[in-house]
Amino acid sequence: MDSALTLIGLPVALGIIMLGLGLGLTTGDFRRVARHPKAAVIALGCQVLLLPALCFGLVLAFDLPPELAVGMMLLAASPGGTTANLYSHLFGGHVALNITLTAINSVLAVFTLPIVVNLSAAYFLGDARSIGLQFDKVLQVFAIVLVPVVVGMLIRARWARVAERLDRPVRVLSVVVLVAVIAGAVLGERENLADYFVSVGLAVLAFNLLSLGIGYGVPRLAGVERSAAKAAGFEIGIHNSTLAITIALSPALLDSTRMAIPGAVYGIVMFFTAAAFGYLVNRAGSGRDAAPDGAVRT
Repeated sequence: MDSALTLIGLPVALGIIMLGLGLGLTTGDFRRVARHPKAAVIALGCQVLLLPALCFGLVLAFDLPPELAVGMMLLAASPGGTTANLYSHLFGGHVALNITLTAINSVLAVFTLPIVVNLSAAYFLGDARSIGLQFDKVLQVFAIVLVPVVVGMLIRARWARVAERLDRPVRVLSVVVLVAVIAGAVLGERENLADYFVSVGLAVLAFNLLSLGIGYGVPRLAGVERSAAKAAGFEIGIHNSTLAITIALSPALLDSTRMAIPGAVYGIVMFFTAAAFGYLVNRAGSGRDAAPDGAVRT
C-alpha cells in the first residue's frame, strides 16, 4: 500500500491529468464559482462536518476493532482526492468547482484532520496519541492540483486552437492512465486484498457509497445545478486515500499498518464505485437540467 505506484506514480500521473483539465478551463469558470458559492459551501459542510459524524456511526454499527476504527475516521477526515477532478471531467461535472474545493479542503485539513483523528484515537484507543498535519503535505497537494491546471489554462488562453485539438486526446489519455493506476494498485496488493476486504471491506464500501450519495444528493436537495452537484459528489466521495495511508504508516505520525488498511481498501474500491456513480447520475439526468454555459446555478 506504500508502493512507488501509490506514493510517487499516482501523484505524477494526476499532475499530467490536471494539465489536461486546465486545457478546458478559463478564469470565467472560477469567477462563476465565486459568484455562486452555494454549491461550494454545501459541499464543504458535508465534507468537514457531516461525513466524520456519519463515519463514526458506521464504525460503531460495524463494531470495528479500535485501530481499524481510527483508520476509518482518518479516511473520513481526509480531504477530497485529486482523482475527483478527473472523474468530474470525464462525467461532465463542474471541474472548476472541484479544483476550488480540493484547494480549500486541503487547507482546512491542516486543522480538521488532526482534531478528528486525535479525538478518535482517544475514544477508540484510550491513549494520548496525537498528530499534526505538516504544511508540506498541503503544499504537495497544491503543486499537484494547481500548477498543472494553471499551465493548461495558459495554453488555452494563448493558443486556443492547440488546446481544442489536445482536448480529446488528453481525455482518452486520462482514461488510459486511470485504468493503469487501478490495475497497478490491484496487482500490487493482490496478496493482501482478501484479508483487507474481510476486515473492513463492507464498512469501507458503505462509507464510500454514503459519501457519493451525500455529496450529490444534499446539493441537489438544496437546489444546486446538476453539474455542480456531480462535482460535489465526486469531491466528497473520492477521499485522498494516499494521504490517509501516508499518515497512518508514517513513523512520525500514527505508525500503524492496521490504521492504513481502510485507506488501502478505499483507494481500490473508489475507482469502481465512482465510475458507476458517474454513469448512473448521467443516465438519470440525461436531457434534464442542462446548463449550456456551464454556470453553477443555485
